[in-house]
Amino acid sequence: MSARLMTKTAAVAVLCLLALPAMAHPGHGDSVGFLAGFAHPFTGIDHLLAMLGVGIWGGQQRRGLGLSAMFLGMMLLGALAGMAGLTVPGLETGIAATVALAGLAIALALALPNWLGMLLVGVFALAHGNAHGQELPTASAACGFLLASAILLCAGRFIGQVLAERMLRVAGMALTAAGVVLMGVA
Repeated sequence: MSARLMTKTAAVAVLCLLALPAMAHPGHGDSVGFLAGFAHPFTGIDHLLAMLGVGIWGGQQRRGLGLSAMFLGMMLLGALAGMAGLTVPGLETGIAATVALAGLAIALALALPNWLGMLLVGVFALAHGNAHGQELPTASAACGFLLASAILLCAGRFIGQVLAERMLRVAGMALTAAGVVLMGVA
């Protein structure tokens, strides 16, 4: 890795550190409607990076559209479990780990068998959905965060399809670094 590339990667990691106070789970008080749900994935760096990461990784795959669909479906199941009161131990650390793992998959241009990629993304989505369901336990909020998540996944997929491989690898390394930092503060 060249010194210039390492400098850019470090700069991205530092910028991610500046955004740490924007974690997605500060508590939402009484605002649990559609708009709160829609804003939720955009306001937390952990969710934002994970969904973009899954989308980017899907954009690198031949049949990557299925990864986004799997993410949304399993996120809904995780949200329903969260709304029902099921809590997962170490949830925040697990969510941060999804950012690091998605980044690693992008950086390595990891091409898993389709079923294994779907399984991995499904586990990621259950964690994210569970957190969303606990924080925003209404149907209208769920519709909002599912729509926002679909937008982020599509944006990531587009990025994964149009960026040069070298840029994708740098983005993957930056996501991995951000995920490691997030695990440290979770």
